[in-house]
Amino acid sequence: MPPVSTLVSAVRPLIRQATGLHLIGDLYGCLCDSRLMLDAAYLENFCKERVAAAELTAVGSLFHSFGEGGGVTGVVVLAESHLSIHTWPEAGYVTLDVYVCNYSTNNRPKAQQLFDDIQAAFSPADPHLHRVERA
Repeated sequence: MPPVSTLVSAVRPLIRQATGLHLIGDLYGCLCDSRLMLDAAYLENFCKERVAAAELTAVGSLFHSFGEGGGVTGVVVLAESHLSIHTWPEAGYVTLDVYVCNYSTNNRPKAQQLFDDIQAAFSPADPHLHRVERA
């Protein structure tokens, strides 16, 4: 049986070094280039360009189109965490999530830039935005 001191240290909460920021948007009334809503390859390229412009690091991506007239769902996996996006062109609606962790550097400004750039491209008439500090 391990010493009691080992058991106590195993159940002690870890110091939270990897704080994060999660930006969430429900974007209603989007009036944008229809390719952003309908074309998976176009939306993927756009998102990856915005990730690079924000100086975040894309490590992979997957985007899927739901067919003619259907929306797109996609994710860009970041070294810092992820960007996810889902479009409903028939409703002019988009959900957008940007999450970054801040383990070795403060990525909050980069996440905000990425989120703002993508939101602006969709030009929502009625954006519902949330900011969640995660720890």
